[in-house]
Amino acid sequence: MYLKRIPYRLVGVTAAALLAAGCGEKHPPMAQHTPEVGVVTLQPAAVPVTAELTGRTSAFLDAQVRARVDGIVLRREFTEGSVVKQGQRLYKIDPAPFIAQLNTAKASYAKAHANLLSTTAQAERYKVLVASNAVSKQDYDNAVAAMGQAEADVASAKAAIDTAQINLGYTDVTSPVTGQAGISQVTPGAYVQGAQATLMVTVQQLDPMYVDLTQSSLDGLKLRRQIQEGRLSTNGPNAAKVTLILEDGRVYSEQGKLQFSDVTVDKSTGSVTVRAIFRNADRVLLPGMFVRAHIEEGVNPEALVVPVQGVTHDQKGTALAMVVDKDGKVAMRPLVTSGTYGQNWVVDSGLNPGDRVIVEGIDKVRPGMPVKAVPAHLPAAPAAPATAAAQASGAQAASAAGA
Repeated sequence: MYLKRIPYRLVGVTAAALLAAGCGEKHPPMAQHTPEVGVVTLQPAAVPVTAELTGRTSAFLDAQVRARVDGIVLRREFTEGSVVKQGQRLYKIDPAPFIAQLNTAKASYAKAHANLLSTTAQAERYKVLVASNAVSKQDYDNAVAAMGQAEADVASAKAAIDTAQINLGYTDVTSPVTGQAGISQVTPGAYVQGAQATLMVTVQQLDPMYVDLTQSSLDGLKLRRQIQEGRLSTNGPNAAKVTLILEDGRVYSEQGKLQFSDVTVDKSTGSVTVRAIFRNADRVLLPGMFVRAHIEEGVNPEALVVPVQGVTHDQKGTALAMVVDKDGKVAMRPLVTSGTYGQNWVVDSGLNPGDRVIVEGIDKVRPGMPVKAVPAHLPAAPAAPATAAAQASGAQAASAAGA
C-alpha cells in the first residue's frame, strides 16, 4: 500500500502552534459585583401609643318626657325635630279635673280652718273655767284634744291644696332640658297615664356628645403595666386626645377628650367602658352611631420605627427585616410590631438601636450576601404626626398581614 509522505516542515509548524495555544496566558475571570443597598440606622424616638376602640355615640343629656298625671292630651305645642328650651311647654293635658280637685282641696281647707277657730276658742274658755272648777278636767282635756285634731285637719287640707296645685301644674308638660325634640309618641286626643308614666317625647342635648367605647380588660392591664415600668408616659386621662373615625371612614373634624374609664369589668364580655366627649355644633354625630376611635394613651420615648418599605412578611404573616451586620453581610431578622406610626412600623422586638435596616434594594439581596450599605434616600417625613386615618389604614394592613 502506498502512503503519501507529509512534509516535515508542515508537521513542525502544526506542533508549534498547538504548543503555543496550550502554554499561552489565560484570561482573568470577571470580578464579582457587590450590590449597593440603601439603609436607615435605627435610633430611639418618642412615638405616641394609640389604641383603636369601637363604640357608639350617646347624647350628653337624654330626657324622656313622660306623663305625670292621667288625662287627655289637648294639644302639642312644639315641632318634631326642633330645638326646645328648658321649661318650654310641649303638651297641654286637660286641666279641668285637676282644677276641680284644687277647688275641693281649698274648700276642705276653709272648713278645717273654721273648725280650728271654734275648737281653739272653746279650749281657751275651758282653760279659765277649769281653774275655778266650773268645768271638769275631762271636759277641758277633750276641748284641747279637739283643738289639736282641728289643727291636724288644717295641715292635711293645706297639703291637699299643694298636691292639687302640683297635679294641675303637671298638665303643662314642659321640657326638662334644652335640646332637640324627637318624634312625638302621642297625639292630641290621646289618653296618657301618670301611673304608667306614658312616654310622650324624648329631648336630647346633642352638643357636646358622648362616645362610649369598649376596651378589653387585657389591653387595659398591659397599658397600666407599661406605665408602671416606665415604658410609657401619660399626661392623665383628662388630657388624652381622641380622634373619631365615622361610619363612612372619614375622620371627624373635632378632636375629643377622654373623660374616664370604668372601673368595673363586664363579666359577659371581659371589657370596660371608656367614655370620651366631643363637640358637635354641626350635629354630625347622632345618638347610637357606630364609630371607631383612636385614643392617644401615652408616649413611648424609646420606640424603634422602621419605614414600611423595609418590612416584609412571610407566608405565615411574620414580619421580617433585612439588616447589614458588622461584617457587611445581609442578615434576616424576624420582628414583632405593634402597629404603625405615620409611614413607619413600630417595632417591639427583633431590632436594636444602631441596626442598619435595608429599605432600598431589598429585591437584589439575600441573607449572607456581602453588600455595600449607603444612606437611603427617603421622602421627607411630614412635620406633624400621621392622621388617625393613616394610622387606621396602617393598623388594618398590619392585622391583614398577621391574619
